Amino acid sequence: MAAPARPWSLEELRSDALPKREIVRFLQEQAAHRFLAEHKLLGQIKNVAKTASKDQLITAYNQLFETKSFKGTESTEHVAEQVKNVKIDEEKPKETKPEEALDEGPPKYTKSILKKGDKINFPKKGEIVHCWYTGKLQDGTVFDTNIQTSSKKKKASKPLSFKVGVGKVIRGWDEALLTMSKGEKVLLEIEPEWAYGKKGQPDAKYPCKDDLG
Repeated sequence: MAAPARPWSLEELRSDALPKREIVRFLQEQAAHRFLAEHKLLGQIKNVAKTASKDQLITAYNQLFETKSFKGTESTEHVAEQVKNVKIDEEKPKETKPEEALDEGPPKYTKSILKKGDKINFPKKGEIVHCWYTGKLQDGTVFDTNIQTSSKKKKASKPLSFKVGVGKVIRGWDEALLTMSKGEKVLLEIEPEWAYGKKGQPDAKYPCKDDLG
């Protein structure tokens, strides 16, 4: 299979005029399955565009042409292995819980990385994580935090510790923390469905939509 021509230059890729979903669309149309899996680019275009950074997509775009991992270049052995795995999965009884089916769809939060982590140590479901956080309203008002501004109080403050991915905190946290590596600092904008609901929790002073960083 002949490699397609590069549709965009590096300058065009970095431009805000080129949306991330267009780059994702091109990669999914041109790249081999193994390449997409390695770069975590499988799934619905809008979902991948939300979770992947522009730099991550540009890196994958450049590597696609360097490695020539286009569709049709995968070995027959690899394709046969994929078919074999699909058949095995089809034979297994599907145990889909009703509530899981209701949760299908795009992530109900957006994540902006403020400080990169080590990109090595990612938490797994059920593991204990330790977090510093500040909960804010859309207007910037802080409604909850475990970070003390006073230098004297800061020594006595502790990070919030809990088992991640098992419902100990709001779902927006559970889902986002599983994508973060040790030391990573982010700004999360969480939709009501994955936070405190459309009505919030007035008694606990939790709003209907929060920004958590």
